[in-house]
Amino acid sequence: MFKNLLFVPIFFVSIFSYAQELNCSVYINAEQTGQPNNQVFRILETQLTEFINTTAWTDKSYKNQEKIECNMSIIISNFDSNLFTATIQIQSSRPVYGSSYTSPIYNYNDKQFNFSYVEFQPLVFNINSFTSNLISVIAFHVYTIIGLDADTFELNGGEPYFAIAKQIVNIAATSGFRGWKSTDGKQSRYSLNDALLSQVYSEYHSAIYEYHINGLDLMSTSPRTAKSNIANGINILKGINDRRPNSYLLRTFFDAKSDEIQSIFSDGPAVDITSLINNLNRMAPTKRSNWAEIKY
Repeated sequence: MFKNLLFVPIFFVSIFSYAQELNCSVYINAEQTGQPNNQVFRILETQLTEFINTTAWTDKSYKNQEKIECNMSIIISNFDSNLFTATIQIQSSRPVYGSSYTSPIYNYNDKQFNFSYVEFQPLVFNINSFTSNLISVIAFHVYTIIGLDADTFELNGGEPYFAIAKQIVNIAATSGFRGWKSTDGKQSRYSLNDALLSQVYSEYHSAIYEYHINGLDLMSTSPRTAKSNIANGINILKGINDRRPNSYLLRTFFDAKSDEIQSIFSDGPAVDITSLINNLNRMAPTKRSNWAEIKY
């Protein structure tokens, strides 16, 4: 769906040692620094790409075709010596059964991403300690990607990975970097992880399972049933919105899914989506332009 890299030795410590789960592309944009061609950015891009893709993050066995497709775009606005001010946009997708289509799962713009880095420094992840904000942020998003992907294949399948991400949050909270504490705002890594593990948002996991397994994965064989099930999955989220209007978790869902939802319900066999449109406008009012384009 949605360069000639330098060879750089990578050293890491992982809590597992069995498989590589991700096929992740890392891009660094340093135009805002005025020094976009500085060697440090290319080296960092290379190291992060190899680190993410060669680390075994879980004890599961992944075939090459099963690896999770994702990309991370890092925009660096300033750097002074080894201190970097940046944001990171993370996106991941999931294959849909019986098609070549990949469905967007995670679309997150992390604006709390300042870090220190020295060229060629070893990239070390240790679940039991904080080594750098760079590694903690990357590891947090890796486990969130894996967790959300697992949720789409098995009901509550992502919970063990969200729990690991929670451990990263807890350890990093003492680092002094932003994004790891409840006081860091409603759009922080802390807030996202807290919602993914909270019973208050439990319907979220049921909804994305229904949406993908009983919805998208049936599209090639039973499109009408699939569309009805996708609508049911989305409507499940109404319970969350009733309790927590404009919740950040729902915003991340619709940031990833709004274009897809518009496309699904603007083509193919017609299904009754009157309540779906009403719910979409209530749950994601910032996406009204998408919902207005749905033809039904």
